[in-house]
Amino acid sequence: MVVKESMFCFQCEQTMQGIACEHGGVCGKTVETANLQDDVIGALIGLAKVVPPENTTTPLARLVLDGLFTTLTNVNFDDPAIQVILDKIEAAAADVEVYDMQQLWHNADDDIRSLKTLVLLGLKGMAAYAHQAAVLAYTDDTVNQFFLKALRMIGDDEATQEDLLALTMETGHVNFAAMKLLDQANTEVYGNPRPTEVPLTIEPGPFIVISGHDLYDLKQLLDQTAGKGINVYTHGEMLPAHGYPALKAYPQLKGNFGTAWQNQQKEFKKLPAPILFTTNCIMPVGKSYRDRVYTTSVVGYPDMVHIGADKDFTPLIDQALALGGYTEPQELTGINGGHTVTTGFGHDFVLSKADTVIKAVKDGELQHIILVGGCDGARVGRNYYTQFVEAAPENTLILTCACGKFRFNDMNLGTVAGLPRMMDMGQCNDSYSAIKVALALADAFDCEVNDLPLTLVLSWYEQKAVSVLLTLLALGIKNIHLGPTLPAFVSPHVLDYLVENFALTPITTAKADLARILTPQM
Repeated sequence: MVVKESMFCFQCEQTMQGIACEHGGVCGKTVETANLQDDVIGALIGLAKVVPPENTTTPLARLVLDGLFTTLTNVNFDDPAIQVILDKIEAAAADVEVYDMQQLWHNADDDIRSLKTLVLLGLKGMAAYAHQAAVLAYTDDTVNQFFLKALRMIGDDEATQEDLLALTMETGHVNFAAMKLLDQANTEVYGNPRPTEVPLTIEPGPFIVISGHDLYDLKQLLDQTAGKGINVYTHGEMLPAHGYPALKAYPQLKGNFGTAWQNQQKEFKKLPAPILFTTNCIMPVGKSYRDRVYTTSVVGYPDMVHIGADKDFTPLIDQALALGGYTEPQELTGINGGHTVTTGFGHDFVLSKADTVIKAVKDGELQHIILVGGCDGARVGRNYYTQFVEAAPENTLILTCACGKFRFNDMNLGTVAGLPRMMDMGQCNDSYSAIKVALALADAFDCEVNDLPLTLVLSWYEQKAVSVLLTLLALGIKNIHLGPTLPAFVSPHVLDYLVENFALTPITTAKADLARILTPQM
């Protein structure tokens, strides 16, 4: 086996110097792990070349999802676990030849590299959504077949810019289908979310913190902790779980611990409780709490206890009881000092208030609707989103989704037209809810989405944000403000294309962008 001394990774927003990580990931990923993950993608491309496109058997489809999902940023740092997935891919069909990802990363044609990377990262994000739906037994053959089609074209040296531009838009459309499928799965299994105020106070006694996105894992944990005197607190993107009726019915689901994912090393430092990571967002685990971290599903980290497919959370339950939690209530706060946050404004609820919104717009009571969504991160400049929400006029409505909301979701913005001015629609995949609301409002006003008093102000960090952006572009949604930086993998020519055809706009300052958004266009 050839040991590589360097890596190439520019798939997330924090990549080194805005170019690429080559000697270790800023995320904590080692050179060995990065190259092993490249081998997984290369093997999937090789598999896609030899498997018939109509082959969507459950084991194969799940293997593709597992392979793509395990290579997302902040998902799996455990080389032996990644090697197991690689071995399964190579054994899935005869004659699988691992595509050399260096051919992509160092392609002489920067635009070809850019478009192929956009598709690949979109596939990774889409795999996360399809994976969560598949856990609940919701699958779509069209989505599964597209993964193979797109992977084949990524490995096709003859693919043209025109081919790849079309594939990029198709990736966005198929991701919309994947998000719709996950929305169907979550709402049919757990019910339609309803607005719910979530406390940030941690009560005395044993507890467990659960992070990530997978509601199925939370449901299993709630079942197993029932009647045992153990409370459960969500963390990060698990916060929206509080809005689902079937989950909030558990009395031990008490509240939310901490803020966004990038603060976990500080917030978990002295935590007298175990932590369960269910999907991505795990950071390098600090020594002060490494004996209390557990992983499950595709998440992996060296020397951490992994809970397998049986979802037996006994080790966490036993440790929670042994640690005992806090002896006194812990009055925690959000970033801005608030003691509660609110979630659960899914499309079902928001559209039930559509008449109120429409009347408020027509009467001039509601000037503009702004979706401030996307991922959070540690890079300087993300306070832009806090400043933006703070400066937004009182006659604007702020919709949120994904973990960027932790910058401002503990603020009390009051009401507009009798509705809360800030409505959290949920996780990153719940961008589907925002799109569904926008399409419904466009129908009600008998106009195009781009003609609505609606603007999207997005922050991106990793690959799920890329897939959502591709969906928005594929649906023809324009004038999206994107930050805090532009992706390193987008070439100048591809960026020019996005600016020219979709008016994609890099963020500047909160004050300037708000002025531009709220000034009527002639």
